[in-house]
Amino acid sequence: FRCRGSRRESAVAQLSTFGHESTAMNNNASLELQDVFVLSGVPRHTFVQPVEYTRLLVALRTPGRSIVVEGPSGIGKTTAVVKAIEEAGIAARVLSLSARKKEDVSLIRELPSQLPLGTVIIDDFHRLDDGVKRSIADLMKTLADEGAEHSKVVVLGITNAGQSLISFGKDLANRIEIIPFEANPEFKVAELVSLGERALNVAINVRDEIIRDAQGSFYLAQMLAYHTCIRAGILRTAQPAASTTESYELVKGQVVSTLARSFHDTAVTFARGTKLRREGRAPYLHLLYWLSQSKNWSINADREADRHPEQRGSVSQVVSKGFLSDLIRGSEDIQRVLHFDATNRLLIAQDPQFVFYIRNVSWAQLAEEIGFLSIEFPSRYDFALSFAGSDRDIAEGLFRALQEAELEVFYDRNEQHRILAEDVEEYLKPIYASDAQLVVCILGPEYPKRVWTKFESDHFKQRFKSGEVIPIVLSNAPLGVFDSATKVGFIAWDRAKDFNEQLGLAAEMLLKKCGEIRTRKRGGAEPSAALNAGSANAAPASVS
Repeated sequence: FRCRGSRRESAVAQLSTFGHESTAMNNNASLELQDVFVLSGVPRHTFVQPVEYTRLLVALRTPGRSIVVEGPSGIGKTTAVVKAIEEAGIAARVLSLSARKKEDVSLIRELPSQLPLGTVIIDDFHRLDDGVKRSIADLMKTLADEGAEHSKVVVLGITNAGQSLISFGKDLANRIEIIPFEANPEFKVAELVSLGERALNVAINVRDEIIRDAQGSFYLAQMLAYHTCIRAGILRTAQPAASTTESYELVKGQVVSTLARSFHDTAVTFARGTKLRREGRAPYLHLLYWLSQSKNWSINADREADRHPEQRGSVSQVVSKGFLSDLIRGSEDIQRVLHFDATNRLLIAQDPQFVFYIRNVSWAQLAEEIGFLSIEFPSRYDFALSFAGSDRDIAEGLFRALQEAELEVFYDRNEQHRILAEDVEEYLKPIYASDAQLVVCILGPEYPKRVWTKFESDHFKQRFKSGEVIPIVLSNAPLGVFDSATKVGFIAWDRAKDFNEQLGLAAEMLLKKCGEIRTRKRGGAEPSAALNAGSANAAPASVS
């Protein structure tokens, strides 16, 4: 850009020196540890070509063909692009921009009006707003149609960046090169470690563990090898040759302790969510845990919820209602390490150091620190609701209140799509017999007259003796309508009184009962002052 000469010259100088520095090493040179196993910037002595490197190089040499390089952070995307640009001989006319920098975003907005461009790299593409993304998509199409000799756009983005561009124009798919960088194979990571060992003249005794735990990330391999050498006192090329004798568990522990200073509070903030609900099923905590188990550092929230039915309702709630997006948008710290693609329901880790931290954190300890009563749930549902259709308003209100508290609630209307084509009786029977930790039966005058309420009660009535059924008795239904309900504590509901006030009190008592059970099962029983349903020594009582 003519008006941005100093910014452009700086970027060009940074890129064009890469090749000269990478050839400076020789076998007799003494190299510093931080220049070999690199924690920031482009590695000069431990560069390894990723599997897709040749494809990237050819695309860079193709006139007018713009490129999307997508994949997790730490895989080696940026390093590969910088090296390929140098090898392609176009480093002298490259401008590198990042969507993380405000001044660069203004330059990105100007790109369509600044032809010819040279080669422009746009990093962190996913952070741009849709309007800018759309203009870049149009620019890529124009460059392809014109076969532009002196203009090319290279987008660096997280997983699915290419699809997000194509969503702005299906005809773009055949005009750009989408190159997915996935986890590198172990032999590539091993090559990186070997290059570092050769440069430092050292044999790393835990190289196999480093290769395994890097899980395809060049960055994580660099970090683990760096800290191993630090512990061994290898700060530069060893003369004579040396070998480390470190315990990998101690190396890993030191790395995790170091990373905790940067990421612990961020992980806690995310896992707590928009509001801590101690009795809830910790949906944010579980999303983070599932992400830590993912090999490609991203998860589809809907797919994970389906894989974990005991978390389905709570996770679907925070995703579908926008709470997850709001949580990430509202915290700069979280945005540095996580991104949520709301369109495709993808939660993506952006920082390889954060990934390593959450892979090695104690999840039970983290949950206890945050304040969750439990993260292990023996029942698929916390509550199952049983009611006649005439009392659906109460059931609907309870379902919404309990779901907002991040509990799992079986409510027929919310499960209709799952019941389709199923044997309804076989589907419902285990839910009321055992799959719900507690059954809430709303006893109105129509309850004993309905076929399905009789069916449901036949399968949960034996659970009164174990304190697992909580009746809500309406004022217009005598207790005799259900004999078992006269023997346990119940919640009284008066149709003549304020609906919302009674709903709030009932939901609060159910939450306390759920919390009491969680605490008791964890080993520290807390008696419930609000509701003593099912106690062997308690007199029948109503709570209003």
